[in-house]
Amino acid sequence: MESWFRENVLKCKLVIETDKVNKLKVKRDNRIFADILLRADEPVVEELRQTESMQKLDDHDSATDDQIPVGPTPRLSSSAPSLPPQEPRKSTIFPAHKAMLLRSDFFSVMFSSTFREAQVTENLQIIRVDCSPEALEVVLIYLYTDRVEFPLSLAVEVLYAADMLCIERLKSKAAVLISSLGNGNMKPKQAQSEDEKVTKQADAAQKGNQQDVDDEDIDIYELIRAGWTFRVQRLEEFAARYLAYRLESHIDLPEFAELVAESAARIRERQETDSIELVDDIRFYLSERFRLRFEDSGLDQIMDETRKVAKGDDGEDGNVVEANAPSNNDGETDTPHPGPGASKIREGEAINVNDRKLPPGTGLASDDLSHPFRTLDGHVAGDEFARDAADYQILLDKLDRLLEKLGLEA
Repeated sequence: MESWFRENVLKCKLVIETDKVNKLKVKRDNRIFADILLRADEPVVEELRQTESMQKLDDHDSATDDQIPVGPTPRLSSSAPSLPPQEPRKSTIFPAHKAMLLRSDFFSVMFSSTFREAQVTENLQIIRVDCSPEALEVVLIYLYTDRVEFPLSLAVEVLYAADMLCIERLKSKAAVLISSLGNGNMKPKQAQSEDEKVTKQADAAQKGNQQDVDDEDIDIYELIRAGWTFRVQRLEEFAARYLAYRLESHIDLPEFAELVAESAARIRERQETDSIELVDDIRFYLSERFRLRFEDSGLDQIMDETRKVAKGDDGEDGNVVEANAPSNNDGETDTPHPGPGASKIREGEAINVNDRKLPPGTGLASDDLSHPFRTLDGHVAGDEFARDAADYQILLDKLDRLLEKLGLEA
């Protein structure tokens, strides 16, 4: 069925200018037995280009008005930059079969009613679907073959198209695919950010964060809003985990602050003691992110073996057990000068190392290769685990400061 669909439907699609769609005539007696035509228009990019060009023209005129003219005044035609030529808008026509489109409740109601699209005419009816041609192709692949495959760049469009056409199963399968593809891209991105952290300077952090967000394959802000709109719990959880694993690239952006404010506004008659669902989820996955890094390194196994050896030694000399074994710290030794809040530190939680003094000769501008581990704020860490502990605390502090800035309590 899939091979027939690709040979007789996808290969027969027609791309023509939008102004000429109404002139298209397809007889009902055709070789692929299509009885309906679906139309999807390309996004309007010409108007955006024209708006940008007009804005540049206004900026040019305002800059010229502020200056004293020297020499002869140029003519308007020679001074005004010419607009780029506009290409005609394109539309894609897909031949389809009503029997397959009935899997959509939208088309099922349309074809069983007295609408014009349900009438039998000499030429095939053309139905316009308000989505991009790529998204409509994904929908047709699902309706004909029950397969869902698309890149992350089409994730939000496919979700909106599935909701518009009332295809609930497509929304569910699309959410599964999005979370699977997105989770596969998180760990490589994390490793890449760790490698770049060695040479990154603190004064270029904001610019680098914006560049990282622009390079992402998915618009996570639009995706989580789609999850809220369609009430897809899987998408909300995926988006929170995605943000937690890339929080250093998003935490300082105004779009992230707007998203947190929207999440807080979703609670009706919100009280000061109410939590913010998005922030709670990000905190949970943030702790999971750094906890898994310790587990992947095998540190937990080393600590377990150390505990077993210690218990064996303590069994031979029982008088030393109570003196050496910690009560609630699971292998952590007491320091002679514990810092503030040290009694609350448990295994797996981050340790704030921001107050620790650096060795002389080290700083933000140091290029000493003997200290390759740097925290998010540029300080030198003794090893990878100390750096991760500091980064975890830095991100939590930034979240708290963001909530204070927004006037929210969570």
